[in-house]
Amino acid sequence: MTRKELFNQVITYFKETMPIAETELHYRSPYELLVAVILSAQCTDKRVNEITPPFFRVFPSPKKLAEAEVNEIFEAIRSCSYPNNKAKHLSGMAKMLVDQFQEEVPADIEELQKLPGVGRKTANVIASVVFNKPALAVDTHVFRVAARIGLTVNSKTPLDTEKQLVTFFPENLLSIAHHWLILHGRYVCIARKPKCDECGLTNICKYYKQLNK
Repeated sequence: MTRKELFNQVITYFKETMPIAETELHYRSPYELLVAVILSAQCTDKRVNEITPPFFRVFPSPKKLAEAEVNEIFEAIRSCSYPNNKAKHLSGMAKMLVDQFQEEVPADIEELQKLPGVGRKTANVIASVVFNKPALAVDTHVFRVAARIGLTVNSKTPLDTEKQLVTFFPENLLSIAHHWLILHGRYVCIARKPKCDECGLTNICKYYKQLNK
């Protein structure tokens, strides 16, 4: 089977089993999603969704967040992972939005990456989810699932994985493909003990074939 045929089968499977796939983070604006994605690094979406409602009541805008002391932000997010670093990132991000972007979250991936706490993955999420840009963010789930199925070959970095996936997924499917792979990795192809008995991709999955040699 060629890689193109493999991708086509994966696309067909997810279109049938997951026709609607979107972020599980709760947000009402680009600013809120940006905060949520920064908080979600090495933290569950469930935890982030518990933190953000009271957070946004106190810091409803980039201006309010920019005016806050870092220790105030820390107190609001202390139940997430790495709250010290994230508090500093959120403070710096808000100040830059106010000073350089008129409080508007930029749509451009390169501009987004200038913001503190925003790497390529976060920038791709914002560009894709909020601005409908043809971008595919690679987190740990996407990296793992793509390699296990065989969608990527000898990929050592998230950027390499992104380049390979973008090459074979049609541009109009990049955004939903990101969510397909994340959700599949979160609920079926989990890291330590994948639920292969619940997966409909075992007939084409490289990992499953290796397990059953």
